[in-house]
Amino acid sequence: MRQFLTSLALLGVLLTPLFLSAQNAPVINATVSGKIVDARTKEQLIGATVTIKGTTNGSTTDQDGQFKLITGQKLPFTVVISFVGFQTKEVIINESNTVIQLSEGTNQLDDVVITSRRRQESSQDVPIPISVIGGTRAEDAGAFNVNRLKELVPTVQLYASNARNTTLNIRGLGSTYGLTNDGIDPGVGFYVDGVYFARPAATALDFVDIEQVEVLRGPQGTLFGKNTTAGAFNITTRAAAFTPGGSFELSYGNYGFLQAKGSLTGPLSKKLAARVSFTGTQRNGTFYNVHTQQRINDINNIGFRGQLLYTPTENVKITLIGDVSDQKPNGYGWPVAGVVPTKRAAYRQFNAIIADLGYKLPYSSAFERIVDLDTPSKADNQLGGVSVNADIKIGGGTLTSTSAWRYWHWTPLNDRDYIGLPVFTISAGNSIHDQWSQEIRYAGRVSPRLSGVVGVFGLWQDLKSDPVQTEEAGSAQWRFAQSSTSALWKTPGLFDNFGIRTTNRIRSTSLAVFGQADWAITSRIHLLPGVRYNYDKKIANYSRQTYGGLQTTDPALVALKNAVYTNQAFDTEVDGGNFSGQLTLQYKATNAINAFGTFSVSYKPVGVNIGGLPTASGQVLLDLAKVKPEFVTHRELGLKTKPSPNSVLNLTFHYTDIKDYQTQVQTPEPGVNRGYLANAEKVRVLGVELDGNIRVANRLTLNAAVAYTDGKYVSFKNAPVPLEETGGEQAFKDVSGGVLPGISKWSGSVGGEVTARGNLISLKGNYFFGVDGFYRSSFSSSPSPSKYLNIDGYSLVNSRLGFRASNGVTIFVWGRNLFNVNYYEQLLAAPGSAGHYAGIVGDPRTYGVTLRYAF
Repeated sequence: MRQFLTSLALLGVLLTPLFLSAQNAPVINATVSGKIVDARTKEQLIGATVTIKGTTNGSTTDQDGQFKLITGQKLPFTVVISFVGFQTKEVIINESNTVIQLSEGTNQLDDVVITSRRRQESSQDVPIPISVIGGTRAEDAGAFNVNRLKELVPTVQLYASNARNTTLNIRGLGSTYGLTNDGIDPGVGFYVDGVYFARPAATALDFVDIEQVEVLRGPQGTLFGKNTTAGAFNITTRAAAFTPGGSFELSYGNYGFLQAKGSLTGPLSKKLAARVSFTGTQRNGTFYNVHTQQRINDINNIGFRGQLLYTPTENVKITLIGDVSDQKPNGYGWPVAGVVPTKRAAYRQFNAIIADLGYKLPYSSAFERIVDLDTPSKADNQLGGVSVNADIKIGGGTLTSTSAWRYWHWTPLNDRDYIGLPVFTISAGNSIHDQWSQEIRYAGRVSPRLSGVVGVFGLWQDLKSDPVQTEEAGSAQWRFAQSSTSALWKTPGLFDNFGIRTTNRIRSTSLAVFGQADWAITSRIHLLPGVRYNYDKKIANYSRQTYGGLQTTDPALVALKNAVYTNQAFDTEVDGGNFSGQLTLQYKATNAINAFGTFSVSYKPVGVNIGGLPTASGQVLLDLAKVKPEFVTHRELGLKTKPSPNSVLNLTFHYTDIKDYQTQVQTPEPGVNRGYLANAEKVRVLGVELDGNIRVANRLTLNAAVAYTDGKYVSFKNAPVPLEETGGEQAFKDVSGGVLPGISKWSGSVGGEVTARGNLISLKGNYFFGVDGFYRSSFSSSPSPSKYLNIDGYSLVNSRLGFRASNGVTIFVWGRNLFNVNYYEQLLAAPGSAGHYAGIVGDPRTYGVTLRYAF
C-alpha cells in the first residue's frame, strides 16, 4: 500500500512538466518588476502571487514585497495578484517598477453557487432546503467519505456494518435500516458529476478530488434522473482546466493512519484538457480479534479518477470521466454489546446456551474493542465506471446528455454469530452489479419569465450472485437452534458444515420523463410546478440448495435440519408506473428574504425480496416476494434569509406521510438471517430545521445547524416482534405509534474557524484554528421498537490547528473525537434471535498531521 502511494506521488511529480509544457514558453526579451503592498497599512506583502493573465508565467513577491516577471509580451498587459486574506485583483501594467495595493478580504460572506437545478445559481435563491459543503472544508474537517460528512450535516444519517450494509438517509427516510436488501431502490439519490450511483456501497468509498457536496432535503424527482423520494446528494468533482494546476496532500496519524491525495490538471492542446486524481487511505484496525490474533476493522482504500475535457467550440463541452475505487480491509467484525432476555424457555437463553457449550466472552464491554470471531473477516469492495457528458448551448439554455456504465464487485466473509463458537461459520453474499444509465435534459430560459428543465432518464441494472452466495452453520449450531429437549439435537455431526448455496439475480429497468418550470409571475413571486412519470420493472430469480451436515433419511433428523436451512426457489416479476409531481410557491420579499412552500407526491418503486423468504407451517410465504411501492406525500415551508451581508439564517418545516413504507424486518429463522422486506401501512415524519453561518471581522467564521425530527409508525399492524418478545405466543405485533429506527429527535452541528496573519519560518500567510461539534439524541436501532435496542445520545468534537501560506503550502494538526467518547452507531440482533446483539462502535480518538501543497 505504502509503495503504491509513493509510486502515485512520484507519477504526479513526473507528469507535472507534461502539463506545463503544453503552454508555449515565453520569449525572454522583457523584464517587468514591481511591488505589492497592503492598501491600508502600506506594509509590504511577502509571498503574494503575481501571474500574467491568460498565461502560466508568474512570480511571487520576495522579502521586500518585490516581484519580477520575465516575459516576451509587450506592455501593457494584465496581471492577476492573489494573497491569502486579501481580495484577488486584476491590474493593467503600463510600466515597470509599479506599486500595486491589495485590500483585505471583504467581511461579506461568499455566495455559495450550486448546480442542483441544472444551472448555476445562489443556494439562497433556490426554494429547496439544501446544505452545501465545499471540498476544501470537507478535507480540512477530515470528511473524506459520506460517513464522516454526516457530522457536518445533522439531517443526514448513515449507518454501516460494512460497505454493502449501508443505509443512507435524509430526515430518517431513504433506505431500509439494518442489513441491505438488494430488492428495493434507495430513496436518497447519490450523484457524482451527474451520474447516478445505484448501489449504497458507493457511499463507503473515499471522495476523489471533490469540489462540492450539495445535500438536498425532501423529494427531488422533478429535477433528477432517478426518482429521489427523500433527498439527494449532488457531488461535483474538480473539473479539468486549461490553466495548469495541481495539489498534493499527505496525512499521518495514530493507528498507523496514512493518507495521500494528488491531482494534476492542464491543457493537452488548445481544445483538450485533462485531470488525473488519486487518493489512498490506510489505517490499522481499531479492534483486536483474539481468535485470529489480528487487528480488524482497518482501512485500505485506493481511488483513481481521470478526466478529459474537449471544447470543439465555445458552445460545446464534452467530458469523459473514468474512475475506480477499491477497498480491501481486513474485514469488519463487531463485539457482542448486550444480551436480551427473550420469552423462550430458560435453556434457550443466550447465557444458558454458551454455558452449556463451555464458552465465555473474552471481554465485558464492547468498548474494550476486542472481538472473538472464529471466521476470518473479509470485505472487498470495488466500484468503478466510465461516463460521457456533453453540454451543448442551444438558444437560452443547455442541452445535456449523460451516458454512463458502472460496476460493483462485492466479496465478503463474515462471522454473523459475533462469537468464537462455530454457530454461523460462513456468511458470504458475493455479488456483482452492472448498471447502464442515460439522461438527456434541456435546462434554460424559454422567455424572460419562464425557465426550467425537462428530461428523460433510463437506468438498467443487473445484480447477481458471484457465482454463489454461501451461508454455513457449524458444530455449535445445534445448541442455538435447539427448540425442544429431545436428545436428537445432540446427534453427532448433525449441523457440521451444514449450509445453503444461493444463486440469485435481479434485473431492473427504470424509465422516466420529468420536468420542472420556474414561472416568474412577478419579479418577487415565482410558481414552480413539476411533474414526473416513472416506469419500473424488476425480474427476480432465486434458488438455494442445502448441502453438508449429517447425511440421513431419518425424518426426525431431517426435520431438525429443515428448522435451520431448507431448499427454496422462486421466480417473480413486478412492474408498475406512476405519475408524481410537486408545486412550489416562492416569494422573494426582498433580496435578503426568500420564502417558499412546497407540496409534492412521489413514489419509491416496487420491490422484490431477494434474500430468502420466511416460512409458515413449513411453507414458503411466496406472497412476500413482492413489495409494494411507497407513496410519499410531502409538505414543506421554508424561509431563507440574509440578516446582514456577512450572515445567513434559514428555517424549514417539513411533514411527510408515507403509505406502504418499505422496511427491512428480522425473523428468528436462520435461513433468512438478513431479514426480509415488508410494507408498513403508514408512517409519518415531521420536523423543523434551523441553520446559519456568519463571518465576523474577516477573521472568524461560525456555522451551526439544528434539526428536530419525529418519525413514527402510524400503522404497522403485522410487524415482527422485537428481540425480547421472541418465543412468545405471537410472531407478529402491532407496533403502530412506535418510533422509526435510526432517527434522533434532536441533532445538531456547530463549527467555527478563526484566522490570524503571521509568518511560519520564512512563509507568510494565515494561522487558523477550527472546531466542529456534532450532537445527536438517543434513537432506536430496531425496525420493531425494542426497549433494549436503543442507542444513547452522544456528542463528538473535532478540531484542527495550522498555517496556510500564501505560496500554496498548508500544514495543520488535527484531532477527531477529541474527548474519546464511547458510542454506538448501530445495534444488530444476531441471526436466530438467541438474545445477543452486536454493537457497531464508533471510532475512538484519532489525531495526526496533514501537509498540503496547491498550485
